[in-house]
Amino acid sequence: MSEKFKIYDQTEPYFVTFTVVKWVDVFTRNNYRDIIIDSLKFCQKKKGLIIYSYCIMTNHLHLVKGTKSGFRLENTIRDFRGFTSKKLKEEIELNPLESRKDWMLALFRYEGKRRASNEGFQLWKRNYHPIELDNHKLFEQKVEYIHRNPVKAGFVSEPEHYMYSSAVNYFGRTGILDVVIDY
Repeated sequence: MSEKFKIYDQTEPYFVTFTVVKWVDVFTRNNYRDIIIDSLKFCQKKKGLIIYSYCIMTNHLHLVKGTKSGFRLENTIRDFRGFTSKKLKEEIELNPLESRKDWMLALFRYEGKRRASNEGFQLWKRNYHPIELDNHKLFEQKVEYIHRNPVKAGFVSEPEHYMYSSAVNYFGRTGILDVVIDY
């Protein structure tokens, strides 16, 4: 990872994007999105993850996230990506209704073989380019960008109508994940 994209200050929130290799639309099924949600909830409970904003799109996930004192964000990210990659692979393999199973698994295996450290399978693109949000204006800009993503994609007309996003939390309602709105 380049020097520009490293996590230096563990006390600041970071904007990150996790993208599926080749932009494969994995998260079109609820059971796949639920793996992401459950893993984020686990990381909140056990790994000190603080989520300020999130949005799960069909082939990528945006987050503004931080960590509680005593935790390292890069470790949480590593564990999240590793676990979800394995769990999604299993779910795709076992899903009898997955019409794209052979194609997706072949593509993820092909991408995995391109780098020895992948153990023959790669779901996530390697880099997630963490951007430190060290001021309120930048923080608000990234939260707005995340929440507008489903609107821009044409999924909903208003950000708070998209179920797999923290926008609903910012409108005073309870969303799927607990988020910290104050920065």
